[in-house]
Amino acid sequence: MRIILKSDITNVGRQGEIKEVAAGFARNYLVPKNLAMEANAQNLKIWERIRGRLEKQREEVIGEARGTALKLEASKFVAKVKIGEKGKVFGSISALNIAKIFENGGFKVKKHDILLSNAIKTTGIYEINVRLHPEVIAKIKLSVIGEK
Repeated sequence: MRIILKSDITNVGRQGEIKEVAAGFARNYLVPKNLAMEANAQNLKIWERIRGRLEKQREEVIGEARGTALKLEASKFVAKVKIGEKGKVFGSISALNIAKIFENGGFKVKKHDILLSNAIKTTGIYEINVRLHPEVIAKIKLSVIGEK
């Protein structure tokens, strides 16, 4: 089924693109959640009328995300954890724990936007990528220090 994306969707496409997706995915998820509309002649005309306004909104959102990224990158984040011998952390630090650290620092970040390949299990300084927008990824330094 051909659709017009009304917003950016991870692993599908960006706002305004015309994509071919499975009919069930479009009918059961994208259209009911107002993320896309069917790409027929009438909807293409409607989309052309509203595209300019949506592009301005998109640029504002990207600008805000870039501003937040600069603030996040300038901030220092510390995770104090209990450690055993050789600097190993009891348990691990996951994306949920990091989201709570950011929240305590005054930043609202969803756990699924924190891009961790593996949970953190040792002390040290880690560079963590945070997706604030599909086009904006902030690189944050997190210091993991132990308390005995």
